[in-house]
Amino acid sequence: MKRAILAAVILAAVTAAAAGGFIGVRGHLQTTDTASVALVSPAAAQASDEPIYYQDPDGRPLYSPTPKKTPDGRDYKAVPASADLSFEDEPVAAPATTVATDRKIKFYRNPMGLPDTSPTPKKDPMGMDYIPVYEGDDSDDGSVKLSPGKIQRTGVKSEPAAPRVIRTAIRAPGTVQLDERRVSVISMRSESWVQKVTNVTTGTRVTKGQPLMEIYSPLISSAAAEYVATINSKTTGGSVAYGRGSRQRLQNLDVPDAVIAAMEKSGNVPIAIEWSAPRDGVVLERNAIEGMRAQPGDVLFRVADTSVVWAVIDVAERDLGAVSVGQPVTVRARSYPGREFAGNVSVIYPQLNKDTRTARVRIELSNPDFALLPDMFVDAEIDTGSPQAVLAVPESAVLDTGSRQAVFVDRGQGRFEPRDVKLGHRGGGYVEIREGVAEGEPVVVAANFLIDAESNLKAALKGFSDAGEKP
Repeated sequence: MKRAILAAVILAAVTAAAAGGFIGVRGHLQTTDTASVALVSPAAAQASDEPIYYQDPDGRPLYSPTPKKTPDGRDYKAVPASADLSFEDEPVAAPATTVATDRKIKFYRNPMGLPDTSPTPKKDPMGMDYIPVYEGDDSDDGSVKLSPGKIQRTGVKSEPAAPRVIRTAIRAPGTVQLDERRVSVISMRSESWVQKVTNVTTGTRVTKGQPLMEIYSPLISSAAAEYVATINSKTTGGSVAYGRGSRQRLQNLDVPDAVIAAMEKSGNVPIAIEWSAPRDGVVLERNAIEGMRAQPGDVLFRVADTSVVWAVIDVAERDLGAVSVGQPVTVRARSYPGREFAGNVSVIYPQLNKDTRTARVRIELSNPDFALLPDMFVDAEIDTGSPQAVLAVPESAVLDTGSRQAVFVDRGQGRFEPRDVKLGHRGGGYVEIREGVAEGEPVVVAANFLIDAESNLKAALKGFSDAGEKP
């Protein structure tokens, strides 16, 4: 088919040259008069193997319908109908004045894409022919039509919109912090003296009920003697209520329940009270020294349970809207490459750092082997995606101007329709389409910016054309 068209075009040019002069230019042929050029049927031309025209012997784009000689006396080369009429470059185009179709030419547009049109054939200052625009090529439905050759050259590709699971990960740095609910402080509520400290130091792991120190307090001893005397008394009636008050006094002084139970059982008042660990954990702070005097409120021990810790991370302000409580989080400690700790978002702090424009997010992490230590640097990855599939297209399909997002829908036959869309979540190279495109509709995913440029050019040309048609 291509060969037949080329033969027809060249024959038309040769005929035109015989009628009114001929100028050959590689890439397009031009007649020197404005008369219409009749096309010769390729089938008729190929009925015999006789020469259909003559070409310059050096291969230059000079032709003649009859035998001819060059200025230096050499004969033009005869080209039979069976010759291969293919070219290295684009197919030879018909002259601007030649109409090879029944469609009507509406106007001619500038070949360089400038907003300039003409109702009649015209050349630009460089001598290039204006390009004809036929009826139907500039439809009013908003679509853009491209030729198959232009689609192939520009690399236009389409992909159907389909349901996909979009996974969006937000990454943020942070540090390990102690769980505030798992920290205990041991301090005295009365003036006391430290009689003895067990073999416990900072960093030692202790269990609940493990002895830490022995304390002597005159106020505690007085309350204990009163309570023991009450429970050993044989009086009746009011002694029961009085005994309850004495026991409550010991509890108010933070005497361990195990010590009170031992006094009730033995009926004796100990000189020194044994203080034990209130929970399982690690000793973070030891200030108790044998023989020291402790005032009310002095912290002697601080014990923390590190089997569960917090990762407090700084999430950028732009990502904060995608974070919610309960989302799964993967935490990686810089001290343990390749190891991951799983947790969930537990709290989003209601305050933004005005200097860094970040908000703190708290993640609870299980720490059974105590590998995560307080103030350790970590990197968190929050999975903000939904497990439900949503209608999505590749991110490359979306043309985003900031105030408007659009895609080009491939309607077939080289037509592309622009559609405004509403976007949702992004992730994995895809973006959710909430409105504008139906499932299965093909959208342009490559070279869509070229179609957009063609669409803008078409709109500009149409505006100039409409203005020129007004009286």
